[in-house]
Amino acid sequence: MLKKVATDKAPAAIGPYSQGIIVDKMLFASGQIPIDPASGEITGENITQQAEQVMKNVGEILKAAGTNYENVVKTTCFLAEMADFAAFNAVYEKYFTEKPARSCVAVKQLPKDVLCEVEVIAYLG
Repeated sequence: MLKKVATDKAPAAIGPYSQGIIVDKMLFASGQIPIDPASGEITGENITQQAEQVMKNVGEILKAAGTNYENVVKTTCFLAEMADFAAFNAVYEKYFTEKPARSCVAVKQLPKDVLCEVEVIAYLG
C-alpha cells in the first residue's frame, strides 16, 4: 500500500505529484528546490544559499516520514551549472554524513530557474 507524505514545513508540490511516497519501509521523496515553505518564494542568490534551503526542505520531508538524513540510501542531485559542484558538495556533506549512493548531474534548466534540486530515497526500517 502506498502512503503519501505531506508536510507544510516543506514547499507544497508545484505540480501533480506528492512530496513523498512510502512503499513498505522505503521513502521516495520528490525533488526539492530552494523554496521557503513559509513564503513560497525562492531563497538564496548563490549555490551555497540555495543548497542550504534545499537540504532543509529535504530534512523536513524526511522528518515527516519518520526518518532522517542518516537513513538516506540514495540521492539524485541536479545542478544548473557543473561549475557549482564543489560549493554544492560543501553544503551536501554537512547533511549527508553517512555518504549515501548518489548521482549528480548538470541539467539545462531547473524549475523556477533555481541552481539545484535534490531528491532522496530513504530506508524507514
